[in-house]
Amino acid sequence: MGRGKGATLTGQRQPRMRADASRNRERIIDAAREAFVEWGPDVPLDEIARRAGVGNATVYRNFADRRELILQVTLESMRRIADLAEAALAEDTEAFEALRGFVHRGADERIGSLCPLLVDGFDHAAPEVMNMRERLDTALEDLMARARAEGTLRSDVGVGDLMVALAQLTRPLPGLECGVGFDTYMHRHLELFLDGLMNPARSTLSGSAATFEALRQKGT
Repeated sequence: MGRGKGATLTGQRQPRMRADASRNRERIIDAAREAFVEWGPDVPLDEIARRAGVGNATVYRNFADRRELILQVTLESMRRIADLAEAALAEDTEAFEALRGFVHRGADERIGSLCPLLVDGFDHAAPEVMNMRERLDTALEDLMARARAEGTLRSDVGVGDLMVALAQLTRPLPGLECGVGFDTYMHRHLELFLDGLMNPARSTLSGSAATFEALRQKGT
């Protein structure tokens, strides 16, 4: 009887422990992402643990080192952007308006503020990074292709152009912090950018449309 009761207790407790560990990991990634956006990649891990509401040991138990944490934060950010792009594709609305909505929602993910994480020792060729990039690339290509077919998106821009603009326009100017004021200007300037994407084009762009592959090669 005692062994059976123990087995029952174990059976009840073990999944809860796994769920708790998963929630802790998610909290750490979310806290790290916010801290990286606010302070950059060198923010103390102690601060990340504090924000996540866990002990330092929990951080190190889940992530071997800072590089591993940066990788997971980057993957989570890419996943969130891909989710937004796929959700935009599923919207029953005009194609360019779906693209417009994606750009504004994607900007709120602070892509530009996370760019410094990808410079020092980041493995751009890691299989999980490549897979997530392919998913994001496919969703954005489909989203932009639909707007081109609708006749509202100019034909000489690519996914890379979109991502460069998002990265640049979501990064605060030197000496300025992210905040309410920055959000206002960020979305204002995104509207200016979106106007420049509309067909018929009012200018001739130099070079060729940027792709994810071209951006990756320049970054390596």
